[in-house]
Amino acid sequence: MARLGEPADALDLVDLPEPQPGPGQVAVRVRATALNFPDVLLCRGHYQVRPPLPFTPGVEVCGEVVNVGAGVDRRIGERVIGTPSLPSGGLAEVAILNAVDVFDAPDSLSDTEAAALHIAYQTGFVALHRRAHLQPGETLLVHAAAGGVGSAAVQLGKAAGARVIAVVGGPAKAEVAAKLGADLVIDRREQDFVAAVKEATGGRGADVVYDPVGGDAYAGSARCVAFEGRILVIGFASGTVPAPPLNHALIKNYSIVGVHWGLYRQLDPAAVVAAHTALLDLAAKNVIKPLVSEVLPLEKAVDGLTKLGAGETVGRVVITP
Repeated sequence: MARLGEPADALDLVDLPEPQPGPGQVAVRVRATALNFPDVLLCRGHYQVRPPLPFTPGVEVCGEVVNVGAGVDRRIGERVIGTPSLPSGGLAEVAILNAVDVFDAPDSLSDTEAAALHIAYQTGFVALHRRAHLQPGETLLVHAAAGGVGSAAVQLGKAAGARVIAVVGGPAKAEVAAKLGADLVIDRREQDFVAAVKEATGGRGADVVYDPVGGDAYAGSARCVAFEGRILVIGFASGTVPAPPLNHALIKNYSIVGVHWGLYRQLDPAAVVAAHTALLDLAAKNVIKPLVSEVLPLEKAVDGLTKLGAGETVGRVVITP
């Protein structure tokens, strides 16, 4: 992309020379690219990372190693997943990744499923286990539970032994959340989720809230979080960044916990490796499996990003070259 804007206005499919890895980098022939909301924000110029134009979006891939730079201990032909190093993103035939961002792909998952494992499940694992210290038997409230980020949190919450309450918008998404294993599904278009959570928990509220939405979702969560509860701030898909009154957190005795997984890649990469090891084990046991709702060819990537930006997707949309 050579300009910023909505994906339909910003992206062009063009032929470019195959990118070459520098020292400490890996070239990967892309087998599948999972679309993420940050890809939409990158197109708009609204993401916290703003690579110089032109660049290729696509922050999560599964592929095959085809070339390595100096100092890299990877073999040609290895099947891997990871986060590409912009400007050479995953919406291409070949992407460039820093070697520290390359991980073995799980044998138990297909290419399209493996492409969708890394970011959402890493974020969910770090958020639930490291930041919220979710305990078996606790109640986990997940917003946008049928989406790519929320569906991962539902599965990880169940794997941790939590009681999972899923909040979705519409009957089709409610059906998806139920199939994911949620113990209770609330359609926010039909019910007041705050009242429903309080009723389901005997007035106690949710011990942990997983909020990738912000806006009204956060405001309602603060009203139904339990004593010593934790609200995990994952993102702001609604477009509205809350400005919560801190006296409310004090009076109700709950925690507002920020989750920026990208910082672990920079400041504590060992935590990312440990989470990946745990996720490989869960995938091998078939406890977690990314929900891939649609697979599109590269020339249809704009359509997938447009639907994702409008909140019209269920699970993950994956692009194949």
